[in-house]
Amino acid sequence: MVSLYRLTEKMHNTDTLIRSDLLGRIQRKKERLDTHRPLPESAARKLRDELRLLHTYHSNAIEGNTLTLQETKLVLEEGMTIGGKSVREHLEATNLAEAYDLIEAIAKEEREIEHATIQQIHEVVTRGIDVDAGKYRVQNVRITGANKTPPDFSNVYHLIDDLIAFLKDKDRKEHPIKTAAFLHHKLVEIHPFTDGNGRVARLLTNLYLMKRGYPPVVLRKEDRGKYYRFLSLADGGNLEPFANFIAKYIDESLTHYLAIFGGMDELISLAELAKVKECPYSQEYLSLRARQGLLDAVKIGRKWFSTRRALEDYIREHVK
Repeated sequence: MVSLYRLTEKMHNTDTLIRSDLLGRIQRKKERLDTHRPLPESAARKLRDELRLLHTYHSNAIEGNTLTLQETKLVLEEGMTIGGKSVREHLEATNLAEAYDLIEAIAKEEREIEHATIQQIHEVVTRGIDVDAGKYRVQNVRITGANKTPPDFSNVYHLIDDLIAFLKDKDRKEHPIKTAAFLHHKLVEIHPFTDGNGRVARLLTNLYLMKRGYPPVVLRKEDRGKYYRFLSLADGGNLEPFANFIAKYIDESLTHYLAIFGGMDELISLAELAKVKECPYSQEYLSLRARQGLLDAVKIGRKWFSTRRALEDYIREHVK
């Protein structure tokens, strides 16, 4: 069998995999966040609890769970049973929240990603749902609507072995975000479990990022179409769209963490931003630039938010 390491060497040596402007912005934000560590305990806990809830809701919704965000919150925080929802959907919510707690603990313990780590995460995610919880599949599977068939079950252990070795290789110089995107795609592509592979991949991606000082990301159900389309492109050897997809989410997560400290990094609506004295633009113009990705902004619900720092950067870069 040709090793995963050799098969992906060309892909990982591509310096232009992630947009340089996006990567630079992420690096600057991470450096600012690092200067604030340790984060204020109360604010960090509040944001952590919010991300735990959002990750649980969106990751399950991507896979077809029909619990709403509010229903997920009630299940997790009040232990409520939601009428008309299946036992499985309730278990998916409580299990995924517990698995989120698990990766946080693993990140703090500085444990490496190993077979046991991957299987432990899967066991928690599918406990009470899958009789093979925590076990690699022992049969071949087909994914409905997919263009590519997962590898033979007899190759799963060795492919995961190669992936683990790749992650441990200290001599490789890839940016952590490239490797996180690669890890996510490869785990889904190998499809080591009969069920729960997407949820495990999203958790492992966050574990890898958290171990390297990045905040966790929440891939939203609204981007489900893009998510699967970019994974499909990666199946064909083009990781670039998926890597940029992950990078954009990391950028947004850093924005939310920096907003804790207010000041130039405080998130304000575009309507408010248009009114600050330094702003020469209308709300409509700012909204257009936000949608185009030219103004550093995040969408919360149906509204766009940005920061005074982002406005300052936009003016410096685009006003001649």
